[in-house]
Amino acid sequence: MLDAPAPARSAGRRSTDNVNVREFTPLINPRQLAEEYPASDAAQATVENGREQIKAALAGEDDRLLCVVGPCSIHDEQAALEYAGKLRAVADATEDRLLIVMRVYFEKPRTTVGWKGLISDPGLNEQFDMAEGLRKARRILLEIAELGLPTATEMLEPITPQYIADLIALASIGARTTESPCHRQMSSGLSMPVGYKNGTDGSLQTALNAMTAARAGHSFLGIDPHGQTCVVHTAGNPWGHLILRGGNNGPNYDAESIKQAIAGLENGGLPPRFLVDCSHANSGKDPLRQPAVWNDVLSQRLGGAGSPPNPSILGMMLESNLFEGAQSLTPDPADLKYGVSVTDGCLGWDATEKLLRETHAKLSSGKV
Repeated sequence: MLDAPAPARSAGRRSTDNVNVREFTPLINPRQLAEEYPASDAAQATVENGREQIKAALAGEDDRLLCVVGPCSIHDEQAALEYAGKLRAVADATEDRLLIVMRVYFEKPRTTVGWKGLISDPGLNEQFDMAEGLRKARRILLEIAELGLPTATEMLEPITPQYIADLIALASIGARTTESPCHRQMSSGLSMPVGYKNGTDGSLQTALNAMTAARAGHSFLGIDPHGQTCVVHTAGNPWGHLILRGGNNGPNYDAESIKQAIAGLENGGLPPRFLVDCSHANSGKDPLRQPAVWNDVLSQRLGGAGSPPNPSILGMMLESNLFEGAQSLTPDPADLKYGVSVTDGCLGWDATEKLLRETHAKLSSGKV
């Protein structure tokens, strides 16, 4: 006897369509969000001035040390704004020697699974209210820009930039995504300078290839400010730079690694200017080692003890929060400690301020 046929699926839905998709949730479009949270004249001026100053540093026309400083990730609006206020005060006091940009990272790549950032899961409760996440992200960026402090973030996918990129002065492409053609194409159309981290294996070539690719124009699928799917045609972004973050084989901020980075950039016809990430593999994932890495790189930039100054070192990145360390997410977000990272461990504010002010003094005197 033959088996009975399987019941037919509902009309209009073929068995091959979106088999593993539970549902689609409509999202506010970028233009609507910008109308909800418009950029003030002061905020726009902060972004424009920040981008131009970073470009001048990349071109060697501004010899200040570029310091990209702030939380590994933003998960608490109040804490982020408190941190921004503290950092702005230090930026004002040191602006003759330091060009300070705040890390404001809303999206986190995960090696397997984990919290993906404020935009994806703003409630830290796996409800994934991304409309609220985008609202929070834009609101935070606006308030920081209105303080006069430029911001940096990682661009993790090609949709989010349409919602927040007008408020960002500096972008980065992470070690896990630098090799991705999608991210290289997206970078070619971004309006701000973009840093490319070396691969997790420590490979520089991945980042150098990304820089070269993003300098060219591309055409790719994306969305426009109205949220309409479209073909995006870009002109290319010439303001790319390398970020050394270490790799599986260890750090790459030592003098020999930096020499190799300069040679790789020059051989690729790329500007030999780069940032050193003092966290990740360069610190052995120990946030309290970041100042040692920072000071080593600073000494290489300044020269001394028979070594010449190294102007190719554009600056450093530092993961820092109100309080040091990290914490795991809890079932109730209200139980989290205020001002402590929920992703990578960070240096605390007191140590951060001390490091920045000591750096300013060293640059002012020319002595390490």
